[in-house]
Amino acid sequence: MVVSRAEAIPRSQLSRLTEPATFLWAAGIEDTFVFNPHEVTGRILDEYDLTKHYDRWREDLDLMGTLGVSYARYGIPWYRIQPEKGRWDWTFADAALEKMLELGIHPIVDLIHYGTPAWMERSFLDPDFPDYMAEYAVAVAQRYKGQIRWYTPLNEPRITAHYCGRIGWWPPNAFGWKGFVAVMMACAKGIALTDRALGEVDAEIVRLHVDATETYETTDPLAQPEVDFRRELIYLATDLVSGNMTEDRPLYPWLRKFGAKDSDLDWLSENAVVPDVIGANMYPMFSRREVSRQGGRTKFRAPYGDREMVKEICRGFHERYGRPVMISETASRGSVGRRVDWLHESVAGVAELRAEGVPVVGYTWWPMFSLITWAYRQKVAPLHDYIVPMGLWDLRGDDLERVETRAVAEYRRVVAEDHGRVGLLRPRAGGVPNVS
Repeated sequence: MVVSRAEAIPRSQLSRLTEPATFLWAAGIEDTFVFNPHEVTGRILDEYDLTKHYDRWREDLDLMGTLGVSYARYGIPWYRIQPEKGRWDWTFADAALEKMLELGIHPIVDLIHYGTPAWMERSFLDPDFPDYMAEYAVAVAQRYKGQIRWYTPLNEPRITAHYCGRIGWWPPNAFGWKGFVAVMMACAKGIALTDRALGEVDAEIVRLHVDATETYETTDPLAQPEVDFRRELIYLATDLVSGNMTEDRPLYPWLRKFGAKDSDLDWLSENAVVPDVIGANMYPMFSRREVSRQGGRTKFRAPYGDREMVKEICRGFHERYGRPVMISETASRGSVGRRVDWLHESVAGVAELRAEGVPVVGYTWWPMFSLITWAYRQKVAPLHDYIVPMGLWDLRGDDLERVETRAVAEYRRVVAEDHGRVGLLRPRAGGVPNVS
């Protein structure tokens, strides 16, 4: 059965997620919010603004409602909701979230998607960032208490640490592995505080922790150490937040080497929070990596992914943490035919996992319509040069009209077929996991 569009599964009933016929179909709209203008181009990266979602949100959500999905990952822009310390503006969030609920779609609210308000001058490296994050989460949860029960505290902490801390694209514009570790530690503390704060507001809130994922492989013995490192790095954020980053973990000395303090690692261990559901973001053009050493340098190649990639990623997260897994983002860039092929290939991977007893409990096509690639912020070409066709709908013309593609009907059909497509979750020896 498709979970009723009249109810969102509350935390006290999480065991329903691993009932054989339960599966959550979802959609999402790209919601990167990097509000700080680029120092050269002056451009900001607010996907809702760039794709005209602020102007067309009613139409966009009506389109979402035609898909038959019961859930949607949906971000709200912190920088607009809290433009100044102590001042809140709920105009957009109230209207959009109310519309989703009227449509019978349960928001999985993205609280942070890469950016922070401009008043937080050092962004993630502001010493009070974790407290500000938790305060914001409490304000949101209190406002929508009893209406919205699913939240993602911070989307993709590893990618946040990469772009904000390692390569300096986004505030606080730090560089190197020290910058990466500093941002990662701040994100981990913010997630831990936020998880607890959400639970204090409403014990029925479900926490979906979401991160980017990859698989790494090599036939080159010289590249094996890099492969081993990258495989551990995938789990770093969840290890930190869930109390898994103990001294015997391979990355523990690496964290210390690049600036993590014993006191902060101890704090995370003492204040560990285990996610209710783990969200895995994966894309066939990015998430499969082959590694080699050439000319004394490490080379990464990204062959196109397949269902085996999907299976390796989901199985790895479940085996490491024992939690249900949801595909929280997936899509393919390119022609409509390629997108449809990936829909069927990735869903087939989910079906094979469920037949094994791996509790993959949901699937999200993300983005619902084309997105604007992140390079837009630091470059100067016209907006249309940065449109990436990955959605069920394409964006066309100066007004960015939503043009339905064949992928829309295909996704509707897959959602309607439900467990006829993904299969029933097979109990493993000892039964399905206890996720209550």
